[in-house]
Amino acid sequence: MNIVILGAGTVGNSIARSLCAQHHNVCLVDQSRTALAEIEERLDVGTVCGTACDPVALFQAGIQSADLCLALTDRDEVNIVGASVGKEMGAGRSVARVHQPTYLDTTTFDVADHFQLARLFSLEHLTALALARKIRVPGLLALENLAQGSVEVQEVSVQEDAKADGRRLDELDLPHEILVGLIAGNRGTVIPSADDVVTPEDRVTLIGRLGELDDVRRLFEHKPPPRQHVVIAGGGEIGFSLARILEHRLRFHVTLIESEEARCEFLSERLEMTTILIADATRRSEMEEARVGTADVFVAATGHDEDNIVCGVEAREMGCPRILTVVRRPDYDNVLTKLGIEQAVSPREVLGQEILAMLQSGPVISRRQIADGAAEVFELEVREGAAISQAPLKNLPLSRGLVAAVVRSSMIWVPGGADELKVGDVAIVLVQSDSIDAVLALFAPGNGD
Repeated sequence: MNIVILGAGTVGNSIARSLCAQHHNVCLVDQSRTALAEIEERLDVGTVCGTACDPVALFQAGIQSADLCLALTDRDEVNIVGASVGKEMGAGRSVARVHQPTYLDTTTFDVADHFQLARLFSLEHLTALALARKIRVPGLLALENLAQGSVEVQEVSVQEDAKADGRRLDELDLPHEILVGLIAGNRGTVIPSADDVVTPEDRVTLIGRLGELDDVRRLFEHKPPPRQHVVIAGGGEIGFSLARILEHRLRFHVTLIESEEARCEFLSERLEMTTILIADATRRSEMEEARVGTADVFVAATGHDEDNIVCGVEAREMGCPRILTVVRRPDYDNVLTKLGIEQAVSPREVLGQEILAMLQSGPVISRRQIADGAAEVFELEVREGAAISQAPLKNLPLSRGLVAAVVRSSMIWVPGGADELKVGDVAIVLVQSDSIDAVLALFAPGNGD
């Protein structure tokens, strides 16, 4: 693929290296000749010295024939405008990085839709999602991200003699906008059809509107499992985003440790269910006062790798069984292993995986493997003439495929069988690996009559 990257800083450099390793054609645009020269010495890429918003610089970079434009400078507005100009000049899809979380909030104004961008993303939010995925286990957390937080995913273990035990899914009378996305058990992991039967010890993944799943869980279990206590060190954007992801889930009690009083006030105004502590997580005495040793999970998410490593080691020595750390420098991997910290999240690696998921063509915007490769999550554009738009979902051959969410302009919802997709919609679809070709054929343009 032909890819134009706007910004040759740390992030742009890292992504260019990953893309070159995948044998894509890459061209970087940056104002710094020095930064471009350093990249040219190490990578086989094209470079253009200029601003990310300059149409001339974009033209010289080959934006008119680019399959993907990635705006990765350190300025939000430059990224949004540059990616939008790139799309208008001919790029197949444009994606922009932002730091301000308000740009991701579509309740007031959909910035991505207005500027014709395939996606806006925050590196900090993506990192928080990666941490939450490690805490919560289900691979379908990616679906929540694609649905911009409007859709919730919960995994529940089926208990013996629960109402759902031994019954077919179509007998459970689930609410219209709640779906069963996966069933994992002795039969492996499957995307179920209506006649699949739920049995004890199965793990069922529920998909629904935010806040609507807790009552449905009671069909599958007599009582919910005990709440996990998660302590997060660092109230920056990563810690803040992680707390927001976890706090409204009944399974978690979240404590957030932050040393700056002004930031604590900011956090307390925006986090309804999280306990905020003014404390320095690099001091063992203050970690002990926060009862880190009794927590189920400790997450070190300060702005400094060294502090995160020290906090993680202290938490492990205090007795916390699960330690997650945010580590930005790849050369710390060996150190972490020696210190007994097995789970670390690198923001650059997280971003690289997100970009690789978007290296798609045709109606496919992105694809991600889940359930150890047993299924995939697709983000698919509904184009003119596609068979998927020709009938209600219940009348389409979607065996072992499930439309889990629909994005239409600024509206996002979980569809029912009577819903019908329209041209221009984006569908988030779960597909069992052996059914991918059949499901993608429904989205191929020109197949409908």
